[in-house]
Amino acid sequence: MNRNGKTNIGVVFGGRSVENEISVITAIQAMEAVDTDKYDVTPIYISKQGRWYTGEALRHSENYKHMDQLFASCEEVYMRPVYGDNRLYKVHRRPFCSDVAAEIDVILPALHGTNCEDGSVQGAFEMTGIPYAGCNVLASANGMDKITMKMILAQSGIPVVDYVWLTDKEWYDRQQQVIDRVEGKLNYPVIVKPADSGSSVGIEAVHDREHLIEAIENATAYSKRIIVEHLVEQLREINCSVLGDYYECEASVCEAPVRSGEILSYQDKYLGGGKGGAKRGGTKSQGMRSTVREIPARLPQQTTDLIRTTAVETFKTLGCDGVARIDFMIDEATGKVYVNEINTIPGSLSFYLWEASGVSFDRLIDRLVDIALRRSREASFKITSYKENIFNYSLGGGTKGSKA
Repeated sequence: MNRNGKTNIGVVFGGRSVENEISVITAIQAMEAVDTDKYDVTPIYISKQGRWYTGEALRHSENYKHMDQLFASCEEVYMRPVYGDNRLYKVHRRPFCSDVAAEIDVILPALHGTNCEDGSVQGAFEMTGIPYAGCNVLASANGMDKITMKMILAQSGIPVVDYVWLTDKEWYDRQQQVIDRVEGKLNYPVIVKPADSGSSVGIEAVHDREHLIEAIENATAYSKRIIVEHLVEQLREINCSVLGDYYECEASVCEAPVRSGEILSYQDKYLGGGKGGAKRGGTKSQGMRSTVREIPARLPQQTTDLIRTTAVETFKTLGCDGVARIDFMIDEATGKVYVNEINTIPGSLSFYLWEASGVSFDRLIDRLVDIALRRSREASFKITSYKENIFNYSLGGGTKGSKA
């Protein structure tokens, strides 16, 4: 806590990810929503090259048009992987000045995609012991990988569509076997996805073998693991957010995003839909706020209740914390509901779903900070090492003695 009595939130965003720019939008929205009577905010931007920066210029989206100028106006920083050290250090220390750029009380990750939302950055925070909002390493990794996620959910009785998965090397070495496996289990049309990418990047709907080959080739550019799923043709997509922790959580209202094609595309999510995107309205992207959506989704009450209950079950099954968004598919031909995926750091932190549920954006951030600090306190009571040093005892078998 700072001398002024406020908790300092380090908002971490950007990253080595194809979703870097979307992360910037999420972070700026969150920083604008923070209650400044209770909190200070330190923006921490991770560049596409993996360098860390802090500075007030990072809080304004127009500054990201000229990255060299932006970096020149900011301080390059780093964190030491030392447990208990919650400080940001300056890379370029000036003579007779402190090398500390800021002291952080809690981290609010606003990161999306590979190397960011998959447990990588969360592991760094675990190493330092600094409290951070959102899912831990395990939940982040399982939630990010669509293959692992579907395996866990299916084993737990949570409905997912049929799928086949493969690796890039398997595709390069045994292409015909992979095609036979896909066509043996799934009928066209199918949907091809990189297993650990988000924001609809690298995703294609496929109607024949020729297009399947092209789509898998494209997906291998984004990930080494690829998933091919049954494509629900009479599809209605519904999203629901969950807030809380593995013990106690609640579901938001449901939304129905409007798509311009067979799948909800990057343009639909962030540019207002269709090829024209935001240009048609003359506005810049506002992250997930740009998506054309129906809130609350017009659904039978029984379906709404099922989706909200399944969202909570998914959140708990994957061991999530903080806020997440679970995306569902309704097959309108059969009425069946499937979990499509979970976003463990959802775009715009799903604030629009919580505002529609009666939770303001600043209160959402309050809840995320509270959950982060509580989890950190609870973890401090767990045993992580023994005081005894076994090297003070006679092992009897030398340094290569048995485990006994």
